[in-house]
Amino acid sequence: MKTASHKETVLYLDRNENQFGPAPECFSILQKTAKNQLTTYSRDYLRGVKSTLSEKLAEEYNLPETSVLLSYGSEDMLKQIVHCYLGPGQTMMVPKYSWWYYKSVAAEVGGRVMDYPMRAGESSFYYDREEIGSLIRRENPRILLIASPNNPTGNVFSSDDIKILLKSFPETLVVLDEAYFGFSDSLNDTAPQLTTHYPNLAALRTFSKLYALAGVRIGHAFVGKNYQKLITYSTRYLGYNQLSEQLALAALRDSAHYRMVASATAGERQRYYDFFQAGDGCTAYRSEANFVLVKIPAEQIAGLKERIEGEGIFIKFFSEPELSGFVRITIGTPGQNTRLIRELQKYFSVTRAPIPEQR
Repeated sequence: MKTASHKETVLYLDRNENQFGPAPECFSILQKTAKNQLTTYSRDYLRGVKSTLSEKLAEEYNLPETSVLLSYGSEDMLKQIVHCYLGPGQTMMVPKYSWWYYKSVAAEVGGRVMDYPMRAGESSFYYDREEIGSLIRRENPRILLIASPNNPTGNVFSSDDIKILLKSFPETLVVLDEAYFGFSDSLNDTAPQLTTHYPNLAALRTFSKLYALAGVRIGHAFVGKNYQKLITYSTRYLGYNQLSEQLALAALRDSAHYRMVASATAGERQRYYDFFQAGDGCTAYRSEANFVLVKIPAEQIAGLKERIEGEGIFIKFFSEPELSGFVRITIGTPGQNTRLIRELQKYFSVTRAPIPEQR
């Protein structure tokens, strides 16, 4: 395999990092960091709250501050929930095509993981709520995990369907992973308020994706009253990372920047749909996140991987059997996407079978 040209940097479009960057004020926060933010512990608890950030999020959604939890990214909150509530032999249901970490963290506590169906339509994947309900009745899971948008398929679970499941199965803890929330206008911002009506709901969010703050590891969750054990477990007497909190607060203040990011991401997603729609036996599935899942003919996977990695470009090639033949492409900036599409064009122009002449 040849190495990337020294004229072009290595391009990572394999981990769904936001390539557009955070709000400008985030950089100002770093430049103006005060000594006490590094040398002293938070004293927010003296005001009766866990942190300034949890207080702000509670005000924004008109929720009690106790129901807003902070974490080291949503990955950390997921681990806390599983370790708090899933015991040996108990079942956690997860989407068939989903983040490998769900199964890994369940295994840490000896939990049993069961996949529930996710269907591939002509242009997008979709959840089958009725079939999921039937499986819940049969398996009686301790935790039902729903990812919306789901990684890697990019599809969402409608708010109405979530409400039906929450109401139908009040004894099941429903964990809604919304790590990719905000990249699409089609999603209603209803999950935080749902926790006041459905005590079995926990909605996980993060500043890693839309807000482009993956490197500072800050996430949060909105939880219903059934999560009291988690509330007690996750609260930190000495507070949280004050610098991460200030960066997250700065991001929340600049909604215009993130509307621009979401709009630009949607436009760049469309470029990939248009490219793969042209033929070559590939299918790009519609996504509500900052990535696109693409089905590639099996005989072309190895050659494609060698081609683009030889040019210093990395996308996600799956090793899981259920995702064999799929790749996931993180949506980059226009220039980054142009670079990848250029290499895709070169590869598929070489491997494309000749088109028979019309007679």
